[in-house]
Amino acid sequence: MNARKIVLLAIVVALVAAFFAFDLGRLLSLDYVKGAQAQLDALYAERPLQVIGAYFAIYVAVTALSLPGAAIMTLLGGAIFGLVVGTVVVSFASTIGATLAMLVARYLLRDGVRARFGARLAEIDKGVQREGGFYLFTLRLVPIFPFFVINLLMGLTAMKARTFFGVSQLGMLAGTIVYVNAGTQLARIDSLAGILSPALVGSFVLLGIFPLVAKKIVDAVKARKVYARWAGRKPRRFDRNLVVIGAGAAGLVTAYIAAAVKARVTLVEKHKMGGDCLNYGCVPSKALIKTATLARQIRHASDVGIARAGFELDFAQVMERVGRVVRDIEPHDSVERYRGLGVDVVQGAATIVDPWHVQIAGDDGSEQTLSTRAIVVATGAAPFVPPLPGLDEVGYLTSDTLWELREQPKRLVVLGGGPIGCELAQAFARLGSEVTQVEMLPRLMAREDEEVSAFVRDALQADGVRVLTGHKALRCEREGDARFIVVESEGRERRVGFDRLLVAVGRSARLTGFGLEALGIPTGRTVQVDDYLQTIYPNILAAGDVAGPFQFTHTAAHQAWYAAVNALFGTFRKFKADYRVIPWATFVDPEVARVGLNEQEAKAQGVAYEVTRYGLDDLDRAIADSAAHGWVKVLTVPGKDRILGATIVGAHAGDLLAEYVLAMKHGLGLNKILGTIHTYPTMAEANKYAAGEWKRAHQPHALLRWVERFHAWRRG
Repeated sequence: MNARKIVLLAIVVALVAAFFAFDLGRLLSLDYVKGAQAQLDALYAERPLQVIGAYFAIYVAVTALSLPGAAIMTLLGGAIFGLVVGTVVVSFASTIGATLAMLVARYLLRDGVRARFGARLAEIDKGVQREGGFYLFTLRLVPIFPFFVINLLMGLTAMKARTFFGVSQLGMLAGTIVYVNAGTQLARIDSLAGILSPALVGSFVLLGIFPLVAKKIVDAVKARKVYARWAGRKPRRFDRNLVVIGAGAAGLVTAYIAAAVKARVTLVEKHKMGGDCLNYGCVPSKALIKTATLARQIRHASDVGIARAGFELDFAQVMERVGRVVRDIEPHDSVERYRGLGVDVVQGAATIVDPWHVQIAGDDGSEQTLSTRAIVVATGAAPFVPPLPGLDEVGYLTSDTLWELREQPKRLVVLGGGPIGCELAQAFARLGSEVTQVEMLPRLMAREDEEVSAFVRDALQADGVRVLTGHKALRCEREGDARFIVVESEGRERRVGFDRLLVAVGRSARLTGFGLEALGIPTGRTVQVDDYLQTIYPNILAAGDVAGPFQFTHTAAHQAWYAAVNALFGTFRKFKADYRVIPWATFVDPEVARVGLNEQEAKAQGVAYEVTRYGLDDLDRAIADSAAHGWVKVLTVPGKDRILGATIVGAHAGDLLAEYVLAMKHGLGLNKILGTIHTYPTMAEANKYAAGEWKRAHQPHALLRWVERFHAWRRG
């Protein structure tokens, strides 16, 4: 806390302390103001402006310091000034005082609260920006909520001061009039409780609910306006409760949930069941990584005491195995399985013709148009191919087309330094290709901490990958059979020759070809959806890669629950998609896994944190497995064991992360992890030892010194 904040806090504390120390509260009691009313009336008759000014200043001070007595001050205003003047004076004084209280709370407390609850406060701020005025108005209208508490809490949010002032002025006006009017009959009032009758309180409550009802009405009017162009198209009866377009992770889970709750659901897929993850992403890449890891282990067999070991790589067989793994998993996502679960699966191309009809051109030549109450778009994403001059002339691979290879490239250039590029660059290098990885940014895996990026780079280079970070791809060139990519770094160009070029610079959502354009649904990099995954048409939702903000299989499945429930039951109750605890892993070797904040994100968001670190070079199982490299790094709230995020670098990091995901999801701290028995010897003990490092750093040293003296005394 800086010097100015300390001075302001000291002034506030001193004023509040003086109020109670000198018993100034007695001057704001009902009996006192009733006894002093005659004198104040006479003084007001002599000097009206001075009395109004003094009253105004005192009222502002009382509300700004959140002192008790605002209700008595309001009654006094009515008694002295009458209904009209009293209402005007009290209305502005109370609003100015409340705004000052809000600003003081913001100046003194917001930074500290943000440091501890940055992520949650950011979510609250988003809600305040959208609907804060509605909720503040409701709170101001209902007198059961203490106004001073509202002032302080709003100071912790990002609500603009002018919004707070305007809404408070309007929201408190009804209550102000009631109290000022009661003050005009001050002599008849025996207690504050008599001012607000149950009927009057009930009226305020109903009035307070009105903004929320009004918001619902506004939303309904907006929806009606959106649907207006389709007037007359909505059927009275529907063929389906839900149509899902796309059978990747999001689409499959959405359809499964709908069928499980006995809705009539049709799932449409125009290509392969299982989507990108099964056919082009997670599954085949991990199968390839398995072979590459084995090849590396054989080359380094001497590290574990095997003097001589060798192998002969058959790349075609490697890729055949990859295909076989995909085929072995295919039944989990097959048409037959989902039909058995009660889903109507149609293989073909779907087009949304209006908000309630989907036209399907089947692969078998059939055509049908289904009416449906709701639609979920789950069309996934495809590899992004940059507009690089000469790219088409030299030819290129993507993570979609890579699996068709049967001849191993001698020289492979991987364009892109993200997770996909790193995984595949390392795998091909271990299989024996000469791999060059080109990344425009200064480091690989830029979303991770710098030490993680450096560790991954070292791991890739140890496997023979030539890593060119800070190199921008300019163009591709071909000279006869020779192919090159031209890159630039620090103003100098260089040519890198290759046999094959793998483009792995990211993925873009599939947004075209199924009717979004005709319906006017806004899109950017993804389909624009609200917190409930709804598009501008409340009955058309999106989930998975096409909706963002994450492109992970597990987040697609996570979103699918919200999409299914909101599509089927959103008329009665909707659920906001929860992204507070999202894990992910990159399957380089050693693996990198993370949940929550890392250091660079915490710094960027201004979140205060402590770092606890445990090196895997100290772990028994890691040493025994010759995997004693990497670390566990946990970010916690300063002085507390509440976990803000965890990053694990090392063998099986993706598996080890699950304990932190569970802990963060259910609010468990490091003390709970430390108190949990972990099997010995396992890699999972790293999580317990990391918690032990935190505990050691937070020992109660003063108490332990007394305990040491106690033991000395016991020894005599």
